[in-house]
Amino acid sequence: KSPKAMDHLLGIVGKDFVLVATDMKVAHSVVALKTDQDKIYTMDSHKVLAGGGQFGDVDQFAEYVRRNMVLYAMRNGFPLSTHATAHYTRQEIARLIRSNPHQCNMLLGGWDADTGPELYWLDYIGNMQKLNAAAHGYGGYFSLSIMDREYHDDMSFDEAVALMKKCFEEINTRFLIGGADFILKCVDKDGVRVVPL
Repeated sequence: KSPKAMDHLLGIVGKDFVLVATDMKVAHSVVALKTDQDKIYTMDSHKVLAGGGQFGDVDQFAEYVRRNMVLYAMRNGFPLSTHATAHYTRQEIARLIRSNPHQCNMLLGGWDADTGPELYWLDYIGNMQKLNAAAHGYGGYFSLSIMDREYHDDMSFDEAVALMKKCFEEINTRFLIGGADFILKCVDKDGVRVVPL
């Protein structure tokens, strides 16, 4: 059974930053349990993991990955790169699918001094792809066409935020289930920060 697609995860790579956004609603069946949940986990000073699916699975798995990243940094004296974090996360999802499957779709965004900004799309069965614009959930059906039309390499911060806002507006206009509030985070050379909407 695939994770519920009611969560909206969006990501864009800009000139020297990554933007990652999620809706803030936690639902069970037809009941909205929370409307102010931050689904973007700060993994370290320059990486975030946005998760969608069964909230308990997402929360537990994100914390598991984060703590193993901390352990790796303590043992080796340097943190995992964004690329290495994506591969580790994909490997763990693939390993757990055989014993204790976690219903998580994820976007991993990060910034490294040697590679710059990177965005990885990961799904609940261990597929992974490095992309410049990505989405998960029903919101992806509405926003990927906008991203495809308007995304270009070396987007400025203001252009990327404007593109994200267009996606939010389209999701809230076209999606059948109520309007969603979104949280948007930026990762760049200065670290992780929330972008006011």
